[in-house]
Amino acid sequence: MIDLAVIILYTLALLVIFIYSLSQLHLLINYLRATKNTDDAEKFDFSIHQLPFVTIQLPLYNEYYVVERLLKNIGKINYPKDKLEIQVLDDSTDHSVEKTSEIIRELQNSGLDIQHIRRENRTGFKAGALKEGLKIAKGEFVAVFDSDFVPGKNWLMQTLPYFKNPKIGVVQTRWGHLNRNYSLLTKIQAFALDFHFILEQTGRNFGRNFINFNGTAGIWRKECILDAGNWSGDTLTEDLDLSYRAQMKNWEFKYLENVETPAELPVVISAARSQQFRWNKGAAENFRKNYGKLFRDRSVSFSTKFHGFFHLLNSSMFLIVLLLAVLSVPVLYIKNNNPAFSWYFNVLAGFAISTLIFFACYYVAYAKIHGKGIKSFFKFVGMFITFFSIAMGFSVHNTLAVLEGHFGKKSEFIRTPKFNISSIKDSWKGNSYLTNRFSKNVIIEGLLFLYFGFAIWSAFQLNDFGLLIFHLMLFTGFGFVFFKSLRA
Repeated sequence: MIDLAVIILYTLALLVIFIYSLSQLHLLINYLRATKNTDDAEKFDFSIHQLPFVTIQLPLYNEYYVVERLLKNIGKINYPKDKLEIQVLDDSTDHSVEKTSEIIRELQNSGLDIQHIRRENRTGFKAGALKEGLKIAKGEFVAVFDSDFVPGKNWLMQTLPYFKNPKIGVVQTRWGHLNRNYSLLTKIQAFALDFHFILEQTGRNFGRNFINFNGTAGIWRKECILDAGNWSGDTLTEDLDLSYRAQMKNWEFKYLENVETPAELPVVISAARSQQFRWNKGAAENFRKNYGKLFRDRSVSFSTKFHGFFHLLNSSMFLIVLLLAVLSVPVLYIKNNNPAFSWYFNVLAGFAISTLIFFACYYVAYAKIHGKGIKSFFKFVGMFITFFSIAMGFSVHNTLAVLEGHFGKKSEFIRTPKFNISSIKDSWKGNSYLTNRFSKNVIIEGLLFLYFGFAIWSAFQLNDFGLLIFHLMLFTGFGFVFFKSLRA
């Protein structure tokens, strides 16, 4: 009975991943169709139409290392000063406040309408700060940038024209990466984010399915925010929450793949962990909060409900992958102790097509950034294997985040430490925002590192190498996360 239960759970996990891969394949098809289409969206011609008033919101919380870069860059935005206000929504509790105030005074003296807005408490965290600023925002349109982003001078003139269509509530741009090549950790983060911002966002937007404002590097129509119920801090991903509420109110989003907004990637694993935890838990919280409403909405197409399901449950795939990984070792022994069922395991091997689908999807996104060709392809193969190995190594940490989200356990919005690092010469050591707090998850990751080492040993003992590559990836991924976490 135990063997049967293991096989059933293992099969179901493979089936869920397969269906998820089909959703990604559909996004790939949409993306390829989008690349063949010309953008015929309505756009303002600002040589004829009057420029609108714009508010830029900059939510801050203890950003000593990057605040100067942020503010001086925003001060260079190419837009008439009499049509622009900048709100520095500063919830900081450390010495960065004085530095921020000093830079703001310099910018005010240059003629910029820039305000330093402080709250007595962090109620609602980032969402609360944005909501507070919105109360006094003068702009018809509201752009949001996190502290580690450096938009180009013409960013507003690249995004605002699309609001000619009165149904457009948000224009979102693609994230770039200032420190993509700093380390293996930054390379794999860039690899994952490129996939999301190239294939997923474009594919969903072209297919008229729900996409999300990514929390930064986008601009809202103020009316849309208010109509959708305003910012709310009851999930850790307030951007995803407001995005779904807005689109369920029939607002449309416009995604601009070709407008890149560079930002800094976390350079230490503890910072990446905190960011991953917030994103994955927040997505699960949003599934709990919003998917039932979406599913019951008869005006929403089946395609949008289907993609919305996997969009909001994207982070929950870590739970499925972890289950699949843990069960794969007993499955190896069950397979060898029950030769009569070898046919069934041969059928299960057909689910390897999921890997081929993911491979094709990620390659299209990778080639968009790095180009095609034999050399680029082999680099992609190495990065694909490395990324999925390390992603699986994060599966324990992210699964616990997902479970907290689904079961409604509340937690604070933990900011991701910023470093102002863009080249290999820069060092993150000495950053005052880093903590040496030891996570109990690291112990589990270390045990799983040994567990999949045992799985590799078992392959040679049983002379069965069908799962060897999978177990090698798990062994490498958990080893990477475990040892890196001990150091940072």
